[in-house]
Amino acid sequence: MRNNRLIKQSALALGFIGVTALFAQEKMYIHKSNKETLGAPLAKADSIYFSADGANMLLALTDSTAQFPVSAVDSVSFGEDSDIIYITYLGNQVSIVNPLAFEGVQVQAIGADVVINSTMEKDLINYHISGTTEDGSLKIYSVKKFNLKLNGVAITNPDGPAINIQSGKNAYIELVAGTNSVLNDGTTYAAAPLNAEGEEEDQDAALFSEGDLKFSGSGNLTVNAIGTKKHAIASDDEIEILSGNITIAKSQKDGIHGKSGVEISGGQISVISNSDAIDGDEGYVNISGGNIVINNTVAKAHGIVCDSTLNISGGEINITLAGDQAKALKAAQDINLSSGIINITTTGAAVLEAEGTGFNPSYSTGIKSDANVNASGANITIITKGVGGKGISADKDINIRSGIVSITSSGNGATYQDATNTKDVYNSTCLTADRNINIIGGTCTFSNSGTAGKGISADTTITIGDPNIDTFPIINITTTGTKILISGSGQNASYAEAKAVKADKDFNLIIGNVTISSADDGIKAEGTINIEGGNLTISKSIEGLEAPYINIKDGNTSVASSDDAINGTKGNGGEGSDGSLVHISGGTVVLDASAGDGLDSNGDITIDGGVVLVHGPKSQPEVGADINGTFKINGGLVVVAGPNSMMTESAASSSTQNSMLAKWSQSLAANSLFHIEDASGKSLLTFQCRRAYTSLLFSSPEFVNGSYKIMTGGTCTGTNSNGLFTGGEYTGGTLKKSFTISQKVTTVSF
Repeated sequence: MRNNRLIKQSALALGFIGVTALFAQEKMYIHKSNKETLGAPLAKADSIYFSADGANMLLALTDSTAQFPVSAVDSVSFGEDSDIIYITYLGNQVSIVNPLAFEGVQVQAIGADVVINSTMEKDLINYHISGTTEDGSLKIYSVKKFNLKLNGVAITNPDGPAINIQSGKNAYIELVAGTNSVLNDGTTYAAAPLNAEGEEEDQDAALFSEGDLKFSGSGNLTVNAIGTKKHAIASDDEIEILSGNITIAKSQKDGIHGKSGVEISGGQISVISNSDAIDGDEGYVNISGGNIVINNTVAKAHGIVCDSTLNISGGEINITLAGDQAKALKAAQDINLSSGIINITTTGAAVLEAEGTGFNPSYSTGIKSDANVNASGANITIITKGVGGKGISADKDINIRSGIVSITSSGNGATYQDATNTKDVYNSTCLTADRNINIIGGTCTFSNSGTAGKGISADTTITIGDPNIDTFPIINITTTGTKILISGSGQNASYAEAKAVKADKDFNLIIGNVTISSADDGIKAEGTINIEGGNLTISKSIEGLEAPYINIKDGNTSVASSDDAINGTKGNGGEGSDGSLVHISGGTVVLDASAGDGLDSNGDITIDGGVVLVHGPKSQPEVGADINGTFKINGGLVVVAGPNSMMTESAASSSTQNSMLAKWSQSLAANSLFHIEDASGKSLLTFQCRRAYTSLLFSSPEFVNGSYKIMTGGTCTGTNSNGLFTGGEYTGGTLKKSFTISQKVTTVSF
């Protein structure tokens, strides 16, 4: 720009019309000896003249006159118009090129502390910031939105923010490609000046803005925020990250704090903080892209948190939290997870907080909503290791519609005194909701090895599947933890157990594949268990299905248990009927109880249809079917094998379908065949029990009045499905009994 050196008093009368014609340029640039360059539009310039004593140069403009000590002016040049302001930090000094100096943009520096004050009515003025200072800062006042290009700048401010934007307008921050910028604040901030309202200016972060912050570019930005109770990057409005590589290496408070919300659609973001990593505060958090890595060791800290909705629709998020009570994703309203990859690891423990005359546990949680959690396509992996850790927790509902959800918990449970000073237990849970859990799609894997740990737990209803959608869920649940003694001893002991599924009201399986291996109950409901379709396999349990009311209408249900496979009970104990009901009207039900009752109800059992196969225990007093009320068989194919004891029961005479109870003294070995055929040789039943057995109850719509034979042993060429043979030919058996059916209930002994 230095095309013409300063001409002093000898050129006092030089007119600018001639200069403009000579140089055909748009601006005059005054180069000061303090490394400041000021630009003035030639169209506004009238003349340059000097004071009478020659000490000052005066620039006459159409609307004002500027005065400069001659000793402070290095040169004058002419050049093209520009809206780019260059600020270069040079240690304790600053080089400033301000082509808008006489158009409403003031840039002042005291040492390396720079203040921009723009009253220019023009959007998106460009500020290029570069250089290094160990004792400097940048403060911006602007009436319009602007661009701030960080071009490899390194600013350390020992007593305040590195960059402080005191403007409510949008600040567009570009991280220039191929550059590394670093912003450091001081431990203690100096007192802030007063604003127009007489209040102290906000200076809440190493990089702070009153207005929106919008990051772009492909360069690198590292922020070290060591200021007491200060954030790394903060806005009193919104923060939007479109691209760029942002590293919060240190932060005494939040890493990224947007008072009205945070939106991330791209970039590489890494945060280490002593409080929340990303905080949308009173607003939302929307993440649609980018790669986010969060590491935090502080108690009660959050990975990503807001008071509104938290929405993740893309990107990859990796959060590791070691602090007690920490929560990786936390929102006061709904959390919506529609796409993206989310990996969470928490190792912190639950903490007992005083309440009433006792305590209330506060948990470390992977995903926590004060409202609903909705997963509809994201790939979610959560590992919780701390005592009482939660995978996903909602104060209202959890809804999983699609995607992949994998939660592994190893946190143990523990006893405590609750708010009423009553001994209770808290435990880890993969999925827990204060209202309902609805899983209608996706692939879900829940594994809990903690003592008394739960797979899925809801304070009201758990529903699996929706017949109105094309997809169905695939769910695998495993619990392996031991139980915890709450109180009492022996038969009067009260325990908290590791249940796979626990519903304080109802459990509904509509459609889907559910596989369970449980250290205690497979599915426990305080209301009703409804199985309307799908495939349910409980490969290991103490009690498979337990509820006051159990309704099986369709689907395939397979239960293996060490105690009761199906237990209809209201939990009152005793041998009298408590009004509970097990009702099977369709589907295939296979029960395998190694040391308990296969089919048990403290009330009634009614079978109206379906296929029911019971592999009962080997020895008494437990039996294949144990009923305190009435056992009615009105339809379906029913086979109940087990011991012959005083507890072995036949169907009720009020049944509408014929049945037979066979009992014998010498047990049939496990896997030996039990065969029934009619007088013509037509096979009605070929069955293979998995354990030695001495009784078998049989009912079928084909079991009409007439003559029949019972044979044992032999072989069958038919297809074996859960012990029931279909098709093929039965041969080689030993005739044990011939009998006649002439009434609804027949007992045969041999």
